[in-house]
Amino acid sequence: MDISKPILLETAPAPLEMRPRRGFSLFWRTFFFLALLLLGSIVAWLQTFRALESEPRAIQSAQQLASLVNLSRAALRYSDSIARVSLIKTLAEEEQVRITPREPKDKFETFVSDEFGERIAQELKTRLGAGTVIASTVNGQKGLWVGFAIDGDSYWLLTDPSRVGPTRGSTWVIWLITAAALSLAGAALIARLINLPLKNLSFAGSRMRDGDFDASTLDETVATSEIRAVNIGFNRMTQKLAKIEQDRAIMLAGISHDLRTPLARLRLETELSVADTEARAHMAADIAQLDAIIDKFLDYARPGSVDLSPVPLVDVIESCLYSARSRTDMRFNLDVADDLLVLADPVELGRVITNLVENARRYGKSVDTGIAVVDIAAKARDKWVLLRVRDHGMGVSDEQLANLTKPFYRGEAARTAANGAGLGLAIVEKTILRMGGTFMLGNTSSGGLAANIKLQRAPAG
Repeated sequence: MDISKPILLETAPAPLEMRPRRGFSLFWRTFFFLALLLLGSIVAWLQTFRALESEPRAIQSAQQLASLVNLSRAALRYSDSIARVSLIKTLAEEEQVRITPREPKDKFETFVSDEFGERIAQELKTRLGAGTVIASTVNGQKGLWVGFAIDGDSYWLLTDPSRVGPTRGSTWVIWLITAAALSLAGAALIARLINLPLKNLSFAGSRMRDGDFDASTLDETVATSEIRAVNIGFNRMTQKLAKIEQDRAIMLAGISHDLRTPLARLRLETELSVADTEARAHMAADIAQLDAIIDKFLDYARPGSVDLSPVPLVDVIESCLYSARSRTDMRFNLDVADDLLVLADPVELGRVITNLVENARRYGKSVDTGIAVVDIAAKARDKWVLLRVRDHGMGVSDEQLANLTKPFYRGEAARTAANGAGLGLAIVEKTILRMGGTFMLGNTSSGGLAANIKLQRAPAG
């Protein structure tokens, strides 16, 4: 029997595990739609407000500028040269209005060329005359410049641009950014409030699926009545399922335990009272088979939690193979590093290996040689250890592969020749899940069934 030959741990396909479709989570979907709705509403509101407010503000600003120009022009027109100099000085000091002569060679840039600026310019030309000019820069000096004429002489009136109010580029952008930031913050808050109860429900459902009923309790005091009703209903369902699971385990364990006593008496009576050696052997074999089936029931009814500790994987496998090495119908190829540690319960892990080896002995024998060749290999990958137990038998059909881990399932005739309870692989899967790992079956490309196990890797040292 060869147990030292190294083997490769093949990457088997995952026929039982469907990859989830990539997409946005509920939080981001809700956040995106709320943000889109709020931002669209803000833009529409701002456009409406600008349309309603722009016209009155332009007329009011034009009226103020026209009044300022008319007053300045009237004061200059009816003052002598000496008084005019004093008036210009007073306007510059007290009203921040400067009046200078307008030269033909002056270079200027027109005022803001948007709808608001054009509306002001149009209103000023209507009030002051067609020759009125509004500029934002004259000879490189910025400000609000209004060009007008007095008795044929041209002048510039320079005043503060704030007299016409802030431009769109300042006010509307600030308001839009502020409103957008508040809208996004509000959308994130609303999306979180909607997503959080569903996230808690999803977590509780996953814990209940793994058999941890104590960790799957939801808050029954939340303020939202609909969420509170869902949480209460979920908790009641969890309590009922926990009670059913507990009753099932107790009933199954009780029945299995109570059957042990009459089986022991039958074995003893058979050994003492049956004279025919062959008949006695058959009866003893039947009683041993019933006893083994009871062991399967007890294994399946075990509690759902286990204590995990660092376990040398190769030691557990060697102990499980100790009794099987003497069999003439089995050979093993072992490829497991001596320092490979897993987080597991050594007794539970040994039960898993034993079940898989026994399954390979029963159903994985070669048709030609009648020998079950079992490959056991393991390797570390990040925080996990991948363990593979493979036979070289006939394998199973793809239609029946997904049902092999169901309790009491019996496959095709080639795999149901022996009289078993149909619990071996179901016990393996349940035990692996209790230890925080995953279990998956698959046919190999070269023939045979492979059991792929993923266990948590224990830190070295």
